[in-house]
Amino acid sequence: HRECRKEPLIMVILVDRKHLSELLRRVGIRAFLVELTEYIREDFARWPQFERIPRLASHSAQGVIELMPTADGRLYSFKFVNGHPGNPREGKLTVGAFGALADVATGYPLLVSEMTILTALRTAATSALAASLLARSDSRTHALIGTGAQAEFQALAFQAVLGVGRLRYFDIDGAAMSKLATNLAGSDLVLEPCESVEAALRGADIVTTATASKSRQRVITPDLGRP
Repeated sequence: HRECRKEPLIMVILVDRKHLSELLRRVGIRAFLVELTEYIREDFARWPQFERIPRLASHSAQGVIELMPTADGRLYSFKFVNGHPGNPREGKLTVGAFGALADVATGYPLLVSEMTILTALRTAATSALAASLLARSDSRTHALIGTGAQAEFQALAFQAVLGVGRLRYFDIDGAAMSKLATNLAGSDLVLEPCESVEAALRGADIVTTATASKSRQRVITPDLGRP
């Protein structure tokens, strides 16, 4: 109708898991992680420009649901994310997320996106960025404690960004360790499964903990490895 055509259209880009998976296949996950790490580096460099709004968190005995908003004066965004360590027992993901991006000047939404995969990528890229600033430049052996879904992204990010070539890993779940080995079989990483946290730490240049259970969050202590 003529009157309807006078109203401005709001065009929102929808990115679902299929679109993101296709993008990763086309770009390559290592190249994607390297580029993402640089974007995060640039954002940390302009940290004062962001509104650092406290996340809204709802905790329960089963886990946590969080809303994470931020803005930089030009764009506004939020992420809705959960963390429920018991979900895998019911065939569900520990973490699931979605989010949106909006134009501050008009308030118009620009993008609505699946963020479960993006959360895994962003977490891994941020870890690699921290290590690039804190670890020795000749670090080549990575110890990974916890081998759930996030672990694979961590391993690939450290390989792509820092050139890590050897991965020593441990999890209390042997099936999770086997899955990690299967999924990283074509990565060119030297994979070394270990029988304990202590064994995984031996000879490691960088240590990453990737655990979701609050009851097992203390995996490294100051006296670990001492007689």
